[in-house]
Amino acid sequence: MRTQNIAYILVSCISIVVILMYGQVILVPFLLGLLLWFIGKELEASLDKISFIKNNSPNWLKRILSFAIILIFLIFVTDILTSNINSLANSFEKYQPNVDILILQIDEWLKIDSRSLLKGYSGNLDFGSILQMLFASISDLISNGFLILLYAVFILLEDASFKPKLKAIFIGKENEEKVDGILKKIRTSISSYFRLKTLLSVITGGLSYITLRIIGVDAPEFWAFLIFILNFIPTIGSLIATIFPAVFCLFQFGTFLPSLLVLGIVGTIQVIVGNLLEPKIMGSSMNISPLVTILSLSIWGALWGIIGMILSVPIMVVMIIIFSQFEKTKPLAIMLSEKGEISS
Repeated sequence: MRTQNIAYILVSCISIVVILMYGQVILVPFLLGLLLWFIGKELEASLDKISFIKNNSPNWLKRILSFAIILIFLIFVTDILTSNINSLANSFEKYQPNVDILILQIDEWLKIDSRSLLKGYSGNLDFGSILQMLFASISDLISNGFLILLYAVFILLEDASFKPKLKAIFIGKENEEKVDGILKKIRTSISSYFRLKTLLSVITGGLSYITLRIIGVDAPEFWAFLIFILNFIPTIGSLIATIFPAVFCLFQFGTFLPSLLVLGIVGTIQVIVGNLLEPKIMGSSMNISPLVTILSLSIWGALWGIIGMILSVPIMVVMIIIFSQFEKTKPLAIMLSEKGEISS
């Protein structure tokens, strides 16, 4: 019987991985639509805190208003990103000669003849392709924007009938309260994570934008947004967010000083926010083991790329909460948690 159970578990795990891999085109936009719906609900709750809106506006109007705010914001951000991406992609040719300048500087400093060795390669470097690889995930996100919005709208329409369906499925007050408690715990944890993480990412992106603007880096809005997004990726996100604009400075200026300035200042901002502000603001509210965080980052990154990395922590939070509610899966929730302490 034990062998049979192990076989079932293995087959189930393989099936889930296959579904996640091949269903990426459907699942990722759906999850992002779910996230957009969730942001809308949080914004609606925030509007309720304004007494005039709470007392004079019906729920449907507040719902429309919250999603209108989100839509206007997304259109504004998309317009800025699209113009910045096109500008960078179209101007890559003017950066290409700077590679030779960098090689010459390296030759002079290190007293070597790297120019003759690397010149043949530098002439074949296609910086347009490099930039396109960098923009790929953001461009895909923008192109799937309509589908994500469509999912969010249909989830919103389904929201009203969701609780009655749960009552019909989980018959009995005790079962209904348990499921309702799990959903509230998931909502509270995810809401807390994204609210605090967004605040920290806005601080990091804003300070980085000011730095890049002063140094004179091209398309600082794009790089600041990239830093903002990458800060949602645990552990390695801040490192990548610092390296990308620093390396780009080498191509733009053809000298090391601006790149070192970006690396030093933006890196310092990341260290201060990540090592000083984040632990104080977020604490250990996510209750996830650091090792599990890295493994989750690697697994979801391999399955769904950058989007998977961003969603890795919320997915693990949901898994721990659900696993902790059942006796057979509670040991797994304990292993995934930070200190082995979970609330039932």
